Amino acid sequence: MNNLEQNEQFDVEGLKRKLSEGSSPPGNAGNPADEPAVLNPLARSIARQFSEHSRTPNIVIGQFRLFEFTALLAIGLVAGAIAGYDGLLDFAARTALVAFGAGLTVLAMQILDLYQISALRAPSLNLKRIVAAWAGGYAALAGLLFLTGALADFDRQILAVWFGGAALFLLAVRFLFAIGVRHWGRNGLMERRAVIVGGGQAAKDLIRALEQQPDNDIRICGIFDDRGADRSPNVVAGYPKLGTVSELVEFARLTRIDMLIIALPLSAEARIMDLIRKLWVLPVDIRLAAHANRLRFRPRSYSHVGAVPMLDIFDKPIRDWDSVAKRAFDIIFSVIALTLLWPVLIGTAIAVKLNSKGPVFFVQKRHGFNNEVINVLKFRSMYTDRCDPTAKQAVTRNDPRVTPVGRIIRKTSIDELPQLFNVLKGDLSLVGPRPHAISAQAGEVKFADVAEGYFARHRVKPGVTGWAQINGWRGEVDNSDKIRFRTAFDLYYIENWSLLFDLKILFLTPIRLLKTENAY
Repeated sequence: MNNLEQNEQFDVEGLKRKLSEGSSPPGNAGNPADEPAVLNPLARSIARQFSEHSRTPNIVIGQFRLFEFTALLAIGLVAGAIAGYDGLLDFAARTALVAFGAGLTVLAMQILDLYQISALRAPSLNLKRIVAAWAGGYAALAGLLFLTGALADFDRQILAVWFGGAALFLLAVRFLFAIGVRHWGRNGLMERRAVIVGGGQAAKDLIRALEQQPDNDIRICGIFDDRGADRSPNVVAGYPKLGTVSELVEFARLTRIDMLIIALPLSAEARIMDLIRKLWVLPVDIRLAAHANRLRFRPRSYSHVGAVPMLDIFDKPIRDWDSVAKRAFDIIFSVIALTLLWPVLIGTAIAVKLNSKGPVFFVQKRHGFNNEVINVLKFRSMYTDRCDPTAKQAVTRNDPRVTPVGRIIRKTSIDELPQLFNVLKGDLSLVGPRPHAISAQAGEVKFADVAEGYFARHRVKPGVTGWAQINGWRGEVDNSDKIRFRTAFDLYYIENWSLLFDLKILFLTPIRLLKTENAY
């Protein structure tokens, strides 16, 4: 049977479904240990080198695509300005037509694969396709003008100036951008950072295959393998083995890693499954090197680095332009909320201050994106000498630690409003899994020990509100089932995220907050 999707030896979709449902094996599989693994000095040194974000190729290409569209539009408008515009209506009509031509050109370039890294690095090999894309967009615009009878209203010399000027611009900017792409690649500013999981000959073959690809944008940061030096050498193809898989979890939290590549044969099914269960909680792409496997998935199951096939196991959630869109969403709606709610914020601050001694705000350390510890703001709702920053003792009904004002603001969730400033800072998102205190417990057991896959909630930024909260899972966590259900709802949100989903949750939040029996 040559289609691996029909082969029971390695059921990727089944594994993904089980993990997303929170059904990893008993114990702490899928959950990092409470005490982070201690990295050796070499691993820690390399982690520091890659602690800053790089610019992923998708982001850079998207920015360049937008730049080319804007530049073509600007050149067309300048060409029109030379002839002069006959009022505002004429300017708006010509702008729409020029934007149409520029948009068709960018679309043609996309269809002709001129926004691939290989094409951007070597524009001299693609001169004909660049000119053809621009000529196609321009011809479509000219055809539209002719069919609508508007061609006579345009100065044909100006149209010729636009055609020639834009063509020269496209060629020039492509050559300049090629220099930039090569420079950014050499200096690590535009790359996908990867760690290879598994050593020995399989890792060596993978590294050699990647190095032979002319369009390789992968920067290998190191190798992690649980096997000893007798089976997995300390240096493979010039790259050091930095530690075990348990240490990789800590390494990935200190380093801005984009991808984990498992370099193991598909016959090592049990070991691959075990690795994925440990690593899926990280906010990275997880790929299985498939260049040496004879069995083949359907084409849609693969991604490629040059000609090297990778089997897609997990994708990093909310990535590239999705993350840009979500960040813009957060900023816009946070500013709107603060503009509308500032009287509530000021009134609450005064009430908290007058009701009991102590600061207006309560700062608590909670788990953020990638399990990082962040400081989350709330209006103080407890007496100062009874506050519990660790959250080991959950707030219960009629809790004597809560002030009279605190009861009101906790029940209405007004105490959470200062987290809008956390959103603007970038620690939180408006919508996402709620951040829990680092020592939060259900009874006497920590959340991470109750819900399998708990730390997978941290593959995205936590939120002020979330899918679990509007479905009734808010307030006291007094039993294990409550945190399991919260985790299940959070994982569903991560797997099914969209801006429309965020918008739905955001607008349902005030309505669902009216149901307050679980909040005290």
